[in-house]
Amino acid sequence: METIRTRLTQSSSVGVTEEVGGAQRVEMTFEEAGPSSDITALVLPYRHGYRRAGGLLCVGISVVFTAAFLLAYAVFGGQFHCSQVGGREDEAPGGGAKAPAEEGAGLYLGELRVMMKRLLQDEDIHDTVSRVSRANHPPGSSEGTSLASEILRRFRRLQMDHTWTESLYATLQFPDRSQRSSLWLLDSAGLISEQIPLNPSDFCPYSATASTTGGVVYGNYGRPEDFNWLKSAGVSVVGSVVVMRVGGGVSFAEKVWLAERSGAGGVLIYPDPADLPQDPRRLGLNTHTAVSEHVHLGSGDPFTPGFPSFNHTQFPPIQSSGLPLIPVLPISATVAAKLLSQLSGPSCPQSWRGRLPYVRCMVGPEFSSGRRVKMSVHNVMTPVLLNNIFSSLTGRVEPDQYIILGAQRDSLGPGAVTSGVGTALLLELARTFSAMVKNGFSPRRSLLFVSWDAGDFGNVGATEWLEGYLSMLHLKAVAYFSLDQAIMGDDVLSAYTSPLLDDLLDAAIRQVEHPKHAGQTIYSQAEREGGSWRIMKPLYLNSGAYSFTAFAGVPAVELRFTEERAYPFVNTPLDSVSRLQEVLGGRLGVTGRSLAELVGEMVLRLAHDHILPLRITSYAQTVLQLSAQLNKHSAELQSRGLSPQWVFSARGDYSRAAETLQRAIDYSDLHDPATAHFYNTRIMRVEYYFLSQYVSVVETPFRHVIHGRGDHTLSALSEHLTLLTSDPEHFDEKRFRRQLAFFTWTLQGAANALTGDVWSIHNTHTY
Repeated sequence: METIRTRLTQSSSVGVTEEVGGAQRVEMTFEEAGPSSDITALVLPYRHGYRRAGGLLCVGISVVFTAAFLLAYAVFGGQFHCSQVGGREDEAPGGGAKAPAEEGAGLYLGELRVMMKRLLQDEDIHDTVSRVSRANHPPGSSEGTSLASEILRRFRRLQMDHTWTESLYATLQFPDRSQRSSLWLLDSAGLISEQIPLNPSDFCPYSATASTTGGVVYGNYGRPEDFNWLKSAGVSVVGSVVVMRVGGGVSFAEKVWLAERSGAGGVLIYPDPADLPQDPRRLGLNTHTAVSEHVHLGSGDPFTPGFPSFNHTQFPPIQSSGLPLIPVLPISATVAAKLLSQLSGPSCPQSWRGRLPYVRCMVGPEFSSGRRVKMSVHNVMTPVLLNNIFSSLTGRVEPDQYIILGAQRDSLGPGAVTSGVGTALLLELARTFSAMVKNGFSPRRSLLFVSWDAGDFGNVGATEWLEGYLSMLHLKAVAYFSLDQAIMGDDVLSAYTSPLLDDLLDAAIRQVEHPKHAGQTIYSQAEREGGSWRIMKPLYLNSGAYSFTAFAGVPAVELRFTEERAYPFVNTPLDSVSRLQEVLGGRLGVTGRSLAELVGEMVLRLAHDHILPLRITSYAQTVLQLSAQLNKHSAELQSRGLSPQWVFSARGDYSRAAETLQRAIDYSDLHDPATAHFYNTRIMRVEYYFLSQYVSVVETPFRHVIHGRGDHTLSALSEHLTLLTSDPEHFDEKRFRRQLAFFTWTLQGAANALTGDVWSIHNTHTY
């Protein structure tokens, strides 16, 4: 990142004097009239005709005043008009007036918005998705290397300010070519009675290479509540192979982690027709197709957790705690039906019933005729050279602050949605903003476009880059936009986002037309269908945006158009551009352009506005929910000598600090570049302040107390708190005190940091 910073700083030293943003600067000088002015000359010859002279003097003054007024109107009236184009975009989200454009900053936001819409094209989006998804292109393959070279050439043709690559070695896992993974049915004597055929290319990266034998337990989606139900029903999964469905809002890695924690010996994961359509005649999977996904409960190279795996790294390998210790295989619906139809034991709940044929929905673990299952996984770890590709446009005012847009490039399958869509949007947005700069756009901040490698293995390329520059990203990165899997339909928009970007997103969806409903904005269509608030969703573990926020403390968002009917081909060999086009009714280009415009609208605001339009008060509301929960259990806490008062105090301090900072911004002179830079620096660090400083980045990489994973998080604290009433015997008072302390001091630290100077901080606690 120092390389990036140096390049941006060097480029920013080029001054713009006579021209700004492609338009010549016009300066007007008004000179004061002296004794020899025209008006004085008119008066002196007629000094004896006072009344006539007075009349001429009045007429002359009126003429000069009128001319000056008309000139001023001509110069400033057009600018005022331009600033109003497209609604009240010059008003800040919080209601305060936005700072006027800095002298020489070029075009106004309304003009830039019109320019962006004019330059965005949809023709190349379909062509790029087709090119990317013409064949499998996993990391390290010849097809993947060829694609990387092509994207590098396309960036260079755009004549961006800087284009470069960064290479690193990472440990990836692939199927062993010499020994296939297998699944067998064993008879009551333990002898193989049948080998169940599997596709040798189907695998779950980072599964344990091991074998296990046992009964079979049906675990629904493998959510915490599913394992809790099995426990309450007296069904033990210890030593058994747990069969679970794809979906349920739980990643493969989370399913496997929960199964392993419950004592399972192995895991099989299948797509159920109730969740993913499986009629090929109606755009569905065939029943012999499995869905693959990595099972590392984390992101990045699992053998360098918390630090980068660049090729010059000499650290000894450290295995991530998120790697599973049990074998995992993806299986098809046909294989799942064969296994689950032979189960006995308790009946499953009604909500667990899928649509597999001939399955009565028993949970096991008993098998018919005393049978058991044996599974064996044979994968190999391989060091692979990865390449991340970067291209940037340098900001003209604050080049050391940059907005990042990124997309996964690799795919184990064709990857039309997995990698094609994101790559197409990335290249189209880079082309558009590059053209805008050539047409007069002068961004305040730098724009960074990145094509990431090894996304199918847990966002390895992106996470390793974050780990390499972790110590300074919160000082540089304004926000991250993940373009991964952005188009799976053209109807419903979802935004998996940090709350800091909520206002920015809300303003953007009011400006962009819905791709499917002509004449309606995305906002108005969402309001018709139950409310635009439904668009905002929390970040999730496998999102391309997750590590930026949960690991690095950078506000991030991942936008996605879907259909009510799920797109079933992601992470399968059937994820082709022809099937995606069929789902979209041939409207891939139109939908892609709409999504690109939405992202572009948000990027434009971040690159243009004097003050970053991030909602710094958003986390106060999140913590308020915890306060209510603590109040609910106050009697039980006090009976154990525990007081939630420190949390209440820290929340109040944070709320006041955020509101005070917002008021200071609203009433400051934002014409002053130093003042704007001072406030922007503080705004950029808000997300970073919520990374806990009390846990190890190596052992607990996702340190964010709201979005992260681990005992230090708000969700872990809340979950533990519920045990006070649901299961008091398992409430661990020592652990709870530790959790409460970690969360409280992280929140108090965020409040102190927002307050600013140490003499402005007043931490008074009563014991």
